[in-house]
Amino acid sequence: MPSYTVAEILQKLESRECSSEEITQSYLDAIAKQDGTINSYITVTAEQALAQARAADELRAKGDAPALCGLPIAHKDIFCTDGIRTSCASKMLDNFIAPYNATVVEKLAAAGVVTLGKTNLDEFAMGSSNETSFYGPVRNPWDINCVPGGSSGGSAAAVAAGLAPIATGTDTGGSIRQPAALCGLTGLKPSYGRVSRYGMIAFASSLDQGGPIARTAEDAAIMMQAMAGFDLRDSTSMDVPVPDYRAALNNDIKGKKIGVPKEYFSAGLHPDIAAAVQTALAEYQKLGAELVEISLPHTELAVPCYYVIAPAEASTNLSRYDGVRYGYRCEDPQDLDDLYTRTREEGFGEEVKRRIMVGTYALSAGFYDAYYRKAQQIRRLIRNDFVEAFKQVDFIAGPTAPNPAFALGEKANDPVTMYLEDIYTISVNLAGLPAISLPAGFSNGKPVSLQLIGRDFDEAGLLAAAHQYQQISDWHRQIAPHAV
Repeated sequence: MPSYTVAEILQKLESRECSSEEITQSYLDAIAKQDGTINSYITVTAEQALAQARAADELRAKGDAPALCGLPIAHKDIFCTDGIRTSCASKMLDNFIAPYNATVVEKLAAAGVVTLGKTNLDEFAMGSSNETSFYGPVRNPWDINCVPGGSSGGSAAAVAAGLAPIATGTDTGGSIRQPAALCGLTGLKPSYGRVSRYGMIAFASSLDQGGPIARTAEDAAIMMQAMAGFDLRDSTSMDVPVPDYRAALNNDIKGKKIGVPKEYFSAGLHPDIAAAVQTALAEYQKLGAELVEISLPHTELAVPCYYVIAPAEASTNLSRYDGVRYGYRCEDPQDLDDLYTRTREEGFGEEVKRRIMVGTYALSAGFYDAYYRKAQQIRRLIRNDFVEAFKQVDFIAGPTAPNPAFALGEKANDPVTMYLEDIYTISVNLAGLPAISLPAGFSNGKPVSLQLIGRDFDEAGLLAAAHQYQQISDWHRQIAPHAV
């Protein structure tokens, strides 16, 4: 059912045109047929999914169905799922069976979803191409010789290939929006604190945020309604009201001001993407929005700032993997030092080890002030740029990624070039703001996208703006050549 949106599937379930068991089985069949090529799943929970689907059908028959009752979804394998392997695509956690559910998993389960399985990702969410996974790279359904983006590449590829109607992702520096862009999907990174991080295995705690990867803004709104909300178990969760996202989709954007940063259209941006973004912005003008040129002067510092802060937090978070309590443990350690050293050497991949080393260096006594403290000061300047811009405009628009999907292996041995793939997304995480990526065209058959950035906790406004554009365009309706 690759062409069906979440809204359409829910309508079919409500009208009894299809049962959840039939829909779930169709996705499981699609996974069995196509995922050997795409490699979007790490774990497929077929038996559990069918049991959940049958239970959902019984609830609908009784007239007691929750909002998403019977809807199949996939979870990024960074969310803990009770009784199911939660690996973070790492050898370190290949044998880890989570003993509880993440809040996101718990809330979606309460809404009635059916879990198809756990999707592939860059190891510990560290990457922009989904090539660092212990379970092998994910392939882009638009071109199987290309990457799907990362780190939520498995979630994006699964939705684009018709192997799930919607999926959860996480975004630390662009890891929902960039793969959504490369796979022709809609990806929402909520404001920091909008979605609980409890049970979401940490990469960089001040940056990580969960959100949906979907075909449409409407689907993302439906998913967000179940995911968002305050959680006492997460000290970074914000106690702010959750609006009715779906009801707000038709809010008029006439008269809204869209800021266009001059820094987002400099050297390094693919010309096809620049043209697609400008064409999309012209459509917004037809809808009644006003374009305003703005400046975000510290944009060029976002990447170096991020690659100090994120690795520093990662080095702290990943210190818990020591071979003692859970996860991989080296064989026959000679002593405690050997246990720690060989467990981490053997259990972590090269990119994870690189970031741990960078982060440890930045936090060391001799370099803390020169690197980590300075990066935090720059982070404040980046945040202030947005604060000033939002005094003039309602949204900020630009590209999501500087390039369309690139070939597998093309940038795998050049970390700096790979890091620059997140140049337009990273600053949003540093500032804690919400942002959405939506399809806006193609470049040689590969999707390209527009990014909209909003004020703190204005996911409803972003979703409405995206939805309005998707009512007058059909880029989000295009089906990938390798979709089932």
